[in-house]
Amino acid sequence: MAALARWCLRCRFVVIALWLAAFAGVSVAAAVTGSAYSNDYGIPGTDSARVSALLEREFPAQAGDSDTIVWHTARGAGTVRAVDVRQRMTAALERVGKLPGVVSVAGPYRADNTATAPDTTRISADGHTAYATVVFDRPASELGAAQVREVVDTARAAAADGLEVEMGGAGIGAAQGRGPAHLSEVIGVAAAAVVLFLAFGSLAAALLPIATAVVGVGTAYAGVGLLGHAMTVADFAPMLGTLIGLGVGIDYALFIVTRHRRGLKEGLPVEVAARRAVATSGRAVIFAGATVCVALLGMLVLRLSFLNGVAVAAALTVLLTVAASVTLLPALLGLIGTRALSRCERRRLAEHGPRTRVRGGFAARWSALVERRPKLLGALAVMLMLVLALPTLSLRLGTSDQGNDPASATTRRAYDLLAEGFGPGFNGPLTLVGRIDGAADRLAFGKLPETLRGIEGVASVSGSDLSTSGHTALITVVPKTAPQSRATSELVARLRHTVLPRAAEATSLRVYVGGLTAGYDDFATVIVGKLPLFVGVVVGLGSVLLLLAFRSIGIPAKAAVMNVAAVAASFGVVVAVFQWGWGSELLGLGRAGPIEPFLPVIMVSVLFGLSMDYQVFLVSRMYEEWRRTRDNRVAVRVGLAETSRVINSAAVIMIAVFSAFVLSGDRIIAMFGIGLAAAVALDAFVLRTLLVPALMHLLGGANWWLPRRLDRWLPRISIEAPRERAAGGPAVLPGQYTPEDAEAVRAPAR
Repeated sequence: MAALARWCLRCRFVVIALWLAAFAGVSVAAAVTGSAYSNDYGIPGTDSARVSALLEREFPAQAGDSDTIVWHTARGAGTVRAVDVRQRMTAALERVGKLPGVVSVAGPYRADNTATAPDTTRISADGHTAYATVVFDRPASELGAAQVREVVDTARAAAADGLEVEMGGAGIGAAQGRGPAHLSEVIGVAAAAVVLFLAFGSLAAALLPIATAVVGVGTAYAGVGLLGHAMTVADFAPMLGTLIGLGVGIDYALFIVTRHRRGLKEGLPVEVAARRAVATSGRAVIFAGATVCVALLGMLVLRLSFLNGVAVAAALTVLLTVAASVTLLPALLGLIGTRALSRCERRRLAEHGPRTRVRGGFAARWSALVERRPKLLGALAVMLMLVLALPTLSLRLGTSDQGNDPASATTRRAYDLLAEGFGPGFNGPLTLVGRIDGAADRLAFGKLPETLRGIEGVASVSGSDLSTSGHTALITVVPKTAPQSRATSELVARLRHTVLPRAAEATSLRVYVGGLTAGYDDFATVIVGKLPLFVGVVVGLGSVLLLLAFRSIGIPAKAAVMNVAAVAASFGVVVAVFQWGWGSELLGLGRAGPIEPFLPVIMVSVLFGLSMDYQVFLVSRMYEEWRRTRDNRVAVRVGLAETSRVINSAAVIMIAVFSAFVLSGDRIIAMFGIGLAAAVALDAFVLRTLLVPALMHLLGGANWWLPRRLDRWLPRISIEAPRERAAGGPAVLPGQYTPEDAEAVRAPAR
C-alpha cells in the first residue's frame, strides 16, 4: 500500500487524468450503446414464466406493451356515452394511434363515431368511466421515455371541465412518477458535504471524499449501463449501486482523510502524512470494501439471473469506489497540500508546533458509562431493537403495482378510476394458458370458462382464444379482489392446485396461470425458499472471517446475532412505512402495499457488509488492547472510546445519503433508502456503540475464548494496519489516541 500511495502522490496529475479519462470514456460508451435494463422478474420454470413464453410465441400480437387510457366524467356532467365526450375522446384516440411506436388503439366507440351502441365491455356499469387499450410495438422496458410522454401528453390533452383523462400501464409507469433526474443523489451528496465540513472545518478536505466518491460511482454508473448488454440487469440496479456506492465511498474516503489530517497535525510533511494514511487506513478500506463485495456477490448462490445482475452491478460500484479511495484520493491530497487543515488549524500548527494529544471528550465518558451500567443500557438497547423488529412478524412479500404510486401520479389515478368503475380485480387480471394436444384437451379447455365463473373470488371470465397453431389457448380471469390482496393470491393457489387439475383429469391438458399476481407470487415463493441458504452462506462466511481475524468464538457469534437484529429492526421500519402505510403518503411514496420479495436478499447483503465494517473497526481495537493487557474491561473501554466517534460520523454520512433517496420517486429505491438508513442508524448508535460493548463487559474474558486445538489449526490473518512510529515517538495506530490519552481512558470508570 505504501508503494502504491507513493506512486500516486508522485504522479498525481497522471492519476487524476487517468480517472477522468476512464470516467469520460465509459460514460461516452454507455451513451452511445444506450441502456438495456430489465424489469422482468420472471423466474424460469414457474407457471407465470411459462405463460409469458407461450404468449410471446403463440400470441405475438400481445408481446408488445399494452397500456390503458382511462376517462371519467364527473357526477352531474353526463356519461361517457354523451356525444361531446364521444367526439372529444374519439379524436384523441385517433391522434394517439398515429404516434410513433403505437400499433393500435382499441376503445369503446365505433370507428365511424356514430351514435350506435358502443362496446359496453369498456364502459363501467354507471356509465361514468371508460377505457381504451394502447398497444406499443415493443415491451415496456424497451420504450423510450420521450415516446411514452408524447402518448401521455396527447391523451391527457383531451381533458376538460367535468372530463378527467389518465393513463396507466407498465410503459406509462416507466416514464411517469419519477422525481427530477439525480435529485436524490445531489441532495445526499450535499448533506454529506455539510457533515464533512462541520467535522473538518476545511472546505478542501470536505470536498475530497465527495469528489472521490462521485468519480468512482459515476464511472460505475456508466459501467453498469454497459453491463446490461452482457447480462440481465434490473432497471433499479444503477440507482441501487449509486445509493450504496455514495454511502461507502464517502465513508472510506473519510477514514483516509481523517488519518491524513492527524498526520499533518503531528507535523508530518504532506506526502508522508498522505502515504501513511493510505498505508494504514487504506488497508482497512480495502478489507471493508472486499467484505461488502463478498456479501453482495453472495446473491449469486441463489442462481437467479435477475439478482445476479443486481449483485454484480452493486459489487462493481463498491469496487470502483475502493479503487478511487486508494489511488485518486492520495493524488488529490497531494494536490491540496496543507489545505486539508482549516485555517485555524494551520495557524495553530505554525504558532505552537505539532499536537499529538487529543482529548478523550464525550466518547471516553460514554465508554465509561457503558462500563458502569452494562446491564441497564444493554437491556434498553435490546428492548428498542425488539420493539422496532415487531412489525417484521407481519411482513408480506409481494410486488407493488401502480395502486401504490403517489396520489398525484397519472398511473395511480388511472388505477383508482378503473378499480372504482370495473372492480378492484380489473387492474390485475389472471391469464390462463393451456397446451392443447388433441380433441379431448380442446373439449376440456372449452368447458373451463363456465367452470371458472362458478369459482369463489372470480368476477368475470372471457371466452377462450385459440392460437393460429391450434395448440395453445388462453382465458382471461378477472378476480373480485385487487392484485395485491391476499384473497387474489389464494385464488391463484386454488386454481393451480385444485380447480385446473380437476378440470384436466383424464386428459393431457396442461393449464398454466399467469398474470400480475401470479408472477409476483411465483417470484416471492422462489425467493423465500432460497432465503435460508443465502443467509446461511453470507452469515457463515462473515463468521469465518471474524473467527480467523480475532481468534474467538464469541466475537463472530455476537456479530451474527447483531446482523440479524439490525436486519429485523430495519425491516420493521420498512413494514411500518410501506406495508402499514405509516407516513408513506406524506413522504410521497404512495399508499400501503406489500414489500418487494427481493428486498430481504439485497438488504441482507448490503447490511452484512456495512455491519462488518463497523464490527471490524470496533473490535479490532478492542482485540489489540486485549492482547496487550489481557484485561477485558480495559480492552472494551479503550476500543469503544477510540472508535465510536469515527463510527458515528461515518454513520451520519451514510444516513444522510440513504435518506435522500426517498426523493427518487421510485418506491423500490425508497424502500432501500429508508431500510438502509434505519439499519445504519441502529447498527452504529445502538448495536456497535451500546449493545456490543455492554455484552462484552458482561461476558468478560469469555469474549476471547478459543479452543487451543482450533487455535493451532486455524490459519492466521491480520486486518490491522502496520504500526507506525513517529520520529522518536511511541507506536500509534490509525484512529487511535496517543499513548497518554489511552492511559487516561484506561483509568477505571467511576
